[in-house]
Amino acid sequence: MTRQMANPAFRREQQQRLHEPHIAPITDLIDSLRSDEEWLPYVAPIHGGIDARMMTVLRDPGPKTSQGTGSGMLCTENDDQTAAKQCELMAGAGLVPSDLTPWNAYPWYINRAPSKAQIRRAAPALASMVTLMPKLRVVLLTGRDAQAAWDVAAQQEPLLLNGGFVALRTFHASAQALQTSDPLERARRIDHRVKTWNEAGRIVRMG
Repeated sequence: MTRQMANPAFRREQQQRLHEPHIAPITDLIDSLRSDEEWLPYVAPIHGGIDARMMTVLRDPGPKTSQGTGSGMLCTENDDQTAAKQCELMAGAGLVPSDLTPWNAYPWYINRAPSKAQIRRAAPALASMVTLMPKLRVVLLTGRDAQAAWDVAAQQEPLLLNGGFVALRTFHASAQALQTSDPLERARRIDHRVKTWNEAGRIVRMG
């Protein structure tokens, strides 16, 4: 399914599960990163949490993760086009939500591209997420901003390069990532995205 976070009952159910064993350590990490001045969304328990073999990394939390106007969580079931496309790509790759855990190179909600200084500051949080996931086998970096941020963070946190997992890079799941006047280039981007997600699914299934 897609966009289940539009359903208040689904949102409540996810909120009530934030302290289940597979997600509680991530919930605790997020609580430690929150302050009165800086907010970041929880990771929805529908995902694999610390047991996931895959992590998806985007740039920063989008508007539909915000508290009040959105779900308050990172989730492929959020009520937006990018999340819906992620669900489609997941299904095509033979993946289900529990196979992966979503995160962001800059986890705090700013709804814009973070600066390099902000990315450097966020690097320990990214490394902490990796440390919490002992079964991690593949990290999917979606979009140029997330990829560049990962590279900056990896200079500070070597674990991001030597963590025993594969890092794959592809285009963001948003429609904006496909905007080009060249139809052949657009087709190439679509094909690259599908193939990269499929490769991630293959790695996950290898165990």
